[in-house]
Amino acid sequence: MLTIIVIAIVVVLVIAAIALYNNLVRLRNRVDNAWAQVDVQLQRRLDLIPNLVETVKGYASHERGTLDEVTAARAGVMSATTPAGKMEADNVLTGALKSLFAVAEAYPDLKANANFQQLQSQLAETEDKISYMRQSYNDTVMTYNNAIQTFPGVLFSGAFKPRESFDAAAGAETAPQVQF
Repeated sequence: MLTIIVIAIVVVLVIAAIALYNNLVRLRNRVDNAWAQVDVQLQRRLDLIPNLVETVKGYASHERGTLDEVTAARAGVMSATTPAGKMEADNVLTGALKSLFAVAEAYPDLKANANFQQLQSQLAETEDKISYMRQSYNDTVMTYNNAIQTFPGVLFSGAFKPRESFDAAAGAETAPQVQF
């Protein structure tokens, strides 16, 4: 009788360990999927930027520094190979795009250009999607990190490493200065 009880306890523990491990794998896969969704939106934005830069070039050719900054920031995102690297490069690109739109404000003909307006609208829509995807990614990372850092998930801590979430860009805590 004691042997049967011991075997039953061992079987229950093995089944619980397998279920826990499988849950952690599912959570890790959700994090990877959430990152892939962020990456899709980042790629969409990267695809829009060359058209936007070319449109601006036609109107503001002497704003070469800003255009080069956007192009270099885009290349930085494209060459980043890790999620952390992409997050950092994406923050640089966001700043460069803000500068580009600030330049565009000085050119009424450019602001009135239908192609520029359409690209700006698509980029704004993509920025909204990126923001949503970042939030979703951060939520997924938090759930995953909680699962591997609390008991009983911590028992598998060697097999599962915590993931980084998106942080706000440097200077985001300061409100932009608006002057009229």
